[in-house]
Amino acid sequence: MGTITTSDDTSIFYKDWGPRDGQVIVFHHGWPLSADDWDTQMLYFLSKGYRVIAHDRRGHGRSSQTATGHDMDTYAADVVALTDTLDLKDAVHIGHSTGGGEVARYVAQAEPGRISKAVLVSAVPPVMVKKESNPEGLPIEVFDGFRAALAANRAQFYIDVPTGPFYNFDQPGVEKSQGLIDRWWLQGMLGAANAHYECIKAFSETDFTEDLKKIEVPVLVMHGTADQVVPYADSGPKSAELLRNGRLKSYDGYPHGMLSTHADVLNPDILAFILE
Repeated sequence: MGTITTSDDTSIFYKDWGPRDGQVIVFHHGWPLSADDWDTQMLYFLSKGYRVIAHDRRGHGRSSQTATGHDMDTYAADVVALTDTLDLKDAVHIGHSTGGGEVARYVAQAEPGRISKAVLVSAVPPVMVKKESNPEGLPIEVFDGFRAALAANRAQFYIDVPTGPFYNFDQPGVEKSQGLIDRWWLQGMLGAANAHYECIKAFSETDFTEDLKKIEVPVLVMHGTADQVVPYADSGPKSAELLRNGRLKSYDGYPHGMLSTHADVLNPDILAFILE
């Protein structure tokens, strides 16, 4: 574990496990979480001989609680700083939710040789918010509601999200895991309220259409059909169509947080894609 310092003196925390000469996998977490959300995946791929790296986005987890820079361009620039410092080459970048947007923005502009493949899981691209060019998107009022709930009582909001739509624990027949709920809450509360508030705009209003079109490396798009946070029809299929070398893998009935609830299915699928 360590930190790197960006050009604006932001400290970015990261974990770096495994053999230095192993194939590198870089994990990008969702909102408002941290690198810890990838523990299951990092342990799985570590056991397969990979070098696994995950960082806390600025304002999240153990990274600096900055006043500025809570936008996708800066998030991607922080990833550039991390990968340049560690001199990562031919890496696989995997992003969940907001982290999928970060991956799309970073991979689209990465130097040749830095990326071998990418995976977008329950990811926010192409764009979440409803607008003239995206009539199937979610109304801005949905995200205004997120901001209002966060500002009013962030601690309660960070219980309500994982208890409800994030893992589909509010759906009939879905067994609730108190451990996952508590882990989600703890990760969220470690971050900065201002960063999380501003990140809502970053993940909901950023348009990744042109980023997806630029990406040349193979990309696996994984999305659950019962995702209540990033609705399936307006995300996974559209991203796969925009990618030059994209493939969509759909998971019937899986929730937004399927990396945690169905790691036994998703981890081997990601491994198979990497090994192709």
